[in-house]
Amino acid sequence: MLHVTFDDAFRSIGSVVERLREIGVPSTVFACTDYADRPRPLTVDELAADAERHPRELTTMGWDELRALAADGTEIGAHTRSHPHLRSLSDDELRAEMAEPRQRIEDELGRPCPLFAYPYGEHDERVRLAARAAGYEAAFALGDGNWSDAFRLRRVGIYSPGTGAAFRLKTSPRAERAIATALEAGRRLRR
Repeated sequence: MLHVTFDDAFRSIGSVVERLREIGVPSTVFACTDYADRPRPLTVDELAADAERHPRELTTMGWDELRALAADGTEIGAHTRSHPHLRSLSDDELRAEMAEPRQRIEDELGRPCPLFAYPYGEHDERVRLAARAAGYEAAFALGDGNWSDAFRLRRVGIYSPGTGAAFRLKTSPRAERAIATALEAGRRLRR
């Protein structure tokens, strides 16, 4: 079983999500609520050059687009308000970046928002505790994730420059088995 996640809720993933749904692959889109309020290219330092060169591909979805995805069966999770590096925030800033998006997504979509993805995949114990305190059931990391911790679930990152051998490895049957194991762990946690 494969489950595909997308950070940042870029409009450019709309057709991909539709195609995944057609072939029976579930997906989750993680949205930053400030960008859903006013769709625009994601303006973070790490993407500044790409956003300038490819603004259309990096423009985020608005609430109507997110509602349509949710109505068609795509899970919508939270990805903070503004996509900061969470470990560098004060406790108050961290609470705002994590708790407000969950409530906002629930209000806008009329359904629970149990999932969170850490921007840049970055987290530490304080950030994981803040995700739990914000009311999420699980949170996703990159790299140093751990299948036995619901607030440190590992994902495999695939980025546009990631072609060739790295892409094949990330999408291999071995990666698929790891994803299936994670999904089963998530199901057990939800019971």
